[in-house]
Amino acid sequence: MSELYLLEPDWPLPAGVQAFVSTRLGGVSAAPYASLNLGLHVDDDAQAVAQNRALLLTELEARTGQRHLQVQWIRQVHGTVVHEARAATAASVPEADAIHCRETGLVLAVMTADCLPVLFASDTGDEIAVAHAGWRGLLAGVLEASAARLREPSAALAWLGPAIGPCHFEVGDEVRAAFLNAATAAEAAATKAAFQNAPEPGKWFADLYALARLRLARAGLTRVYGAPRCTVCEARLWYSYRGEGRTGRFASLIVLAPVPKEMS
Repeated sequence: MSELYLLEPDWPLPAGVQAFVSTRLGGVSAAPYASLNLGLHVDDDAQAVAQNRALLLTELEARTGQRHLQVQWIRQVHGTVVHEARAATAASVPEADAIHCRETGLVLAVMTADCLPVLFASDTGDEIAVAHAGWRGLLAGVLEASAARLREPSAALAWLGPAIGPCHFEVGDEVRAAFLNAATAAEAAATKAAFQNAPEPGKWFADLYALARLRLARAGLTRVYGAPRCTVCEARLWYSYRGEGRTGRFASLIVLAPVPKEMS
């Protein structure tokens, strides 16, 4: 087992908010899940996944300086449901594709292996959210639904995590048509530009990052960070379902810190 490799996104988070992205490095899972697989639904050994999650929690507590953290996991279904996380019910694993929270001590997590993870934070640092945005959820409005939970979406900021890049994300005519049909007049040109011809007729390379920025702007968020990091190109660091097929899942995570006693 190598040292757990956890990244911290580069974006101007307000005081009291911390964010992380796990990689596939530093866990105990055997191939093809090697090694920090956090997904229980991919046929990996359940004990290995439990140990990986325990390693992650230990590292998160060390990085944040918080003890007794709880991770809010969800069962992701490519929909638009936003779960409201609370410490009292954090042990449950609801069916949802986004999480919102105003409580401290809760780590919000989404798992991905090509889909786009999106982290949200209010500019005042008192509320956070995270969303899982594959093309289906993105088209259906999961980012708009997540932003709508924030008190002031226009003052919030978002970060786009590692996902399959436009260099590898190939979709059919029907996906491109669905996004074009859903675009507003102001979004039409940029939506069209987010799809580039692939070598095979009727296929297109889609830019999830560009499409997500359009949807976030629609929801009022213009402070959007995160450069594309392709999960297929960077297979040493992250899992890719399209690149590997049978593989694991990494997590994008965000947490609120407790308010210091002298400030409460």
